[in-house]
Amino acid sequence: MKKVWAAVIVVVVTAAALGIAALKTQTPETPTSQLSGSLTIAGSTSLFPVIDECARLFMERHPDVRITVAGGGSGHGIKAVGAGEVDIGMASRDVKPKEFELYPDLKPVPVAMDSVAVVVHPENPIENLTLEQIAKIFGGEIRSWRELGWEDAEIHVVTREYGSGTRATFEEHVLKPFGIEMFAGALTKHSNGEVRATVSTDRHAIGYISLGYVDASVKALRIDGVTPTPENVTSGKYPLSRKLYLITKGDPDPLEKAFIEFVLSDEGQGVVEKLGYIRLEVVK
Repeated sequence: MKKVWAAVIVVVVTAAALGIAALKTQTPETPTSQLSGSLTIAGSTSLFPVIDECARLFMERHPDVRITVAGGGSGHGIKAVGAGEVDIGMASRDVKPKEFELYPDLKPVPVAMDSVAVVVHPENPIENLTLEQIAKIFGGEIRSWRELGWEDAEIHVVTREYGSGTRATFEEHVLKPFGIEMFAGALTKHSNGEVRATVSTDRHAIGYISLGYVDASVKALRIDGVTPTPENVTSGKYPLSRKLYLITKGDPDPLEKAFIEFVLSDEGQGVVEKLGYIRLEVVK
């Protein structure tokens, strides 16, 4: 079995762990096949909740299969699968040309759609910003909430680490069109959950997270009047959208193939939808 990097905290998903936020989905009472073996999966924290839950359901169906799922970010997932340290990598962005140069055997398979929401504290009265205003906030050009019509308080910018697929998507769609670089004084967090937790406890903070992580603890802003919803993402009205990938090194072996097919099945896509992401077939 391949090993996940020691620097990443591995979450082992077992069929016995049924009390951890299990989704109400139907699964066969008996295994559908005699699949056995182990899989290691690591990478995007955006895709992590979907794959974590799919792994649990897959192991219910195949008791002789053991799957470990870890985060670490898209860059880590791509590098780890390319180097043969995990079986499947998770990425919330496209594989870069330079990554294909390093690992030419990578086989990315899109399994869901997602978008990036710009979020603030629920007590922040601002509901809408233009794309240019957001770019200038995250570039450090707009430094006070007073400039945006609220109180005279410093804006606390929260971003993701280098290698994050969420950050790459944000920079590509928000900063790059205006020729702006990320503010050097931004507070860096290493997962969507950490960004959400920071913004939810700081009324002057602003950050960006995967749409699937938006909950009542933060408020997602409209961008140029458009709300980040699955409908607006799939129609192209909302500007920050992306595909989420599972990646193998070379063609997947039978167990890897079976798991990827499960994620793409009606049951797997149901998990995608229930966790706040966008079913892949919606955009086909």
